[in-house]
Amino acid sequence: MTSKEIILTGDRPTGKLHIGHYVGSLRNRVLLQNQGKYDLFVFLADQQALTDHAKEPQKIIESVGEVALDYLAAGLDPSKSTIFIQSQIPELAELSMYFMNLVSLARLERNPTVKTEISQKGFGESIPAGFLVYPVSQAADITAFKANLVPVGNDQKPMIEQTREIVRSFNNAYDTDVLVEPEGIYPDNEAAGRLPGLDGNAKMSKSLNNGIYLSDDIDTLQKKVMSMYTDPNHIRVEDPGQVEGNMVFHYLDVFGNADDAQKIAEMKEQYAAGGLGDVKTKRYLLEVLDRELGPIRERRLEYAKDMGQVYQMLKAGSEKAQAVAANTLDEVKDAMGLNYFK
Repeated sequence: MTSKEIILTGDRPTGKLHIGHYVGSLRNRVLLQNQGKYDLFVFLADQQALTDHAKEPQKIIESVGEVALDYLAAGLDPSKSTIFIQSQIPELAELSMYFMNLVSLARLERNPTVKTEISQKGFGESIPAGFLVYPVSQAADITAFKANLVPVGNDQKPMIEQTREIVRSFNNAYDTDVLVEPEGIYPDNEAAGRLPGLDGNAKMSKSLNNGIYLSDDIDTLQKKVMSMYTDPNHIRVEDPGQVEGNMVFHYLDVFGNADDAQKIAEMKEQYAAGGLGDVKTKRYLLEVLDRELGPIRERRLEYAKDMGQVYQMLKAGSEKAQAVAANTLDEVKDAMGLNYFK
C-alpha cells in the first residue's frame, strides 16, 4: 500500500481547456505531480459531461483527445501521474449506486453548486436525473481511489463537503473505515481561482467566446489580447484610467511572476495617473502570456502528431486506475456483506 497521500482531480471534456482551467487547476496539478510526494490520479469525466450533453456524444468523444493533449502539453506526465477516462472504470458506476441510497433527494437539491449550475443551464423542470445526482458520482470518483486531497476551485467546496458526508454515512452505516474522507485543495491566488473572461464577464467559456485556449496560436493570442476589456472611459493616453476591473491588469496580476511585480505596480500607478495607453499595457500582457503559453503550445503540436500514442497512454492509465477502483469496490462490498461467494 502506498504511503504517499493520494490526489484525485479531473475535468469534464466538453472542449479544449482555456487559461482559466490552467491557472485554476492544471498548473497546480503539474506542480503537485513534480513534487514527488503524491500519487496523482487525473481523469477525463466523460460520464459527468454526458449528464447535460447526452444527445451530443460526439462532442465529448472529440474533446477527450483535445483535453488529453492539453494535459500532456501543460506538463502532466503519464510516468508520474495516472491519467484515465471515467467511463472506462465500471466500478465507479457501481459505487455511485450504493452511495445514492445514502443521500436524500432534498440534500442533492440543496447543494449550492448544483443549484447554481441548474439555473445557469436553464433546465427548468426538465433536470436530467444524472445531472442532479452527479455529486454522488463525484463522491464515487474520489473514494474509489481513496483520495485524501482533491484540488478544486472555490465554487466546488459544496461538492467536497457532500463527498465527506457520504463517506461518513457509509462508514457509520456499515461500521467500517474503508472509505477515506477527503480534503479540498483550493487556489492560493483568489484571482487565479476565478479568472474572468476577456470581456470582463465573470465566466470564461467557449459559448461566450471570451477565452484564451492553451491551443491558440500566437496570432490568435495576439488578437484576443488586443481585444480585451479595459476601461471604457480611458479614451486618450493622458486620461487617468481605472485599474480595478481592468482585465489587462487582472491578467497581469495572475500571470506575472516575481520579476514582473515591480513593473506591473509601476504600470498601474502610471495608468491610474494618466500617461499610459491601453495598447502598451496589452503588448506587455501578450509578452507575459506568451512566455508561459508558448512552450505549452509547442508541446501540444508535437503530441498531436501521434494521437495513437495519446490514446495508448489513456488506455494504460485507465487499466491502472481500474485495478485500484476494483480493489476499493471489493472492500466496499465486503463491508456491506455483498461479496456472497467469497
